Amino acid sequence: MPISLSDFYKNKFGRKVYKLAVDAGCTCPTRDGRLDTRGCIFCSANGSGDFIPPKNLPIAEQLERAKLLVQKKAFGRGGPRLGEPKSLDNDQKLSQGQKAPAYIAYFQNFTNTYGDPLVLKQKYLDALAAPDIVGVDIATRPDCLGPQILSVIKELSQKTFVTVELGLQTVHPKTADWIRRGYPTNIYYEAVEALKKECPAVHIVTQLILGLPGEDDDDMLESVRRVVAAGSDGIKLTVLYVLAGTDLEKEWRAGKVECLSKEKYFDLLKKIAPLLPPDMVVHRLTGDGPKKILLAPDWTKNKRQVLNELAALHLM
Repeated sequence: MPISLSDFYKNKFGRKVYKLAVDAGCTCPTRDGRLDTRGCIFCSANGSGDFIPPKNLPIAEQLERAKLLVQKKAFGRGGPRLGEPKSLDNDQKLSQGQKAPAYIAYFQNFTNTYGDPLVLKQKYLDALAAPDIVGVDIATRPDCLGPQILSVIKELSQKTFVTVELGLQTVHPKTADWIRRGYPTNIYYEAVEALKKECPAVHIVTQLILGLPGEDDDDMLESVRRVVAAGSDGIKLTVLYVLAGTDLEKEWRAGKVECLSKEKYFDLLKKIAPLLPPDMVVHRLTGDGPKKILLAPDWTKNKRQVLNELAALHLM
């Protein structure tokens, strides 16, 4: 069985670790006109930053706000997360011999290596200087990892634990064109190779979307196989979901796109599990679209129930 992200963090840091999403103020080459102006077909106007504090705030303040959001989500009205005790403040934890939780600064929104490398370097360092931060997670595109930013990432990885998330989504050219990804799949393989060569301490994670139009089970399983073969350290999986205001919404309302049922999605995960090596870290098995703009599939709106069912099937 591959390793869950929770277990990976506990083994590495000896305590519970939460990710704090922040915004570096980056854009994307599919939005600023370099490749396109429309963005990927499934991406909302806010990118993946619908849960992120305002980008005009300093990184340190974003982290503090994000910490409050995580604490509310983990221990708020819905109660503790699966398997978690009731929340204790840091002093209580330490007095009881427990370690207070740590946090990873997650540069999530848009393409977080797309910009001035020196400006981005300072933002990464600002995050690392914040209290209780034990690592930095940088979400980006494989085609936005030039020599200068790789040098920055290498230097950062010598100071802390660094994760680089690569948005691949699929290895199939026809689907990649349909989602307006903007780069050929060989760029992904080159990015993984460059990261492993220049930044060997970096933990590489690859994002895939299941249920993209025109792809059958064999196509999706092939994407997983190629990610494994490329040497990605971790994987993120999500079902294709439809957000209001996206071009995908238009396709969905026109009947050109049908989202996977929960049963079909779970069946795919069962087929994928044996393909993952035991040392691969599973960072995600389900997406978390913002409910206020999430149109489909309906079953993804109750994330806690989905996580419970995944746990019952021993898929996480």
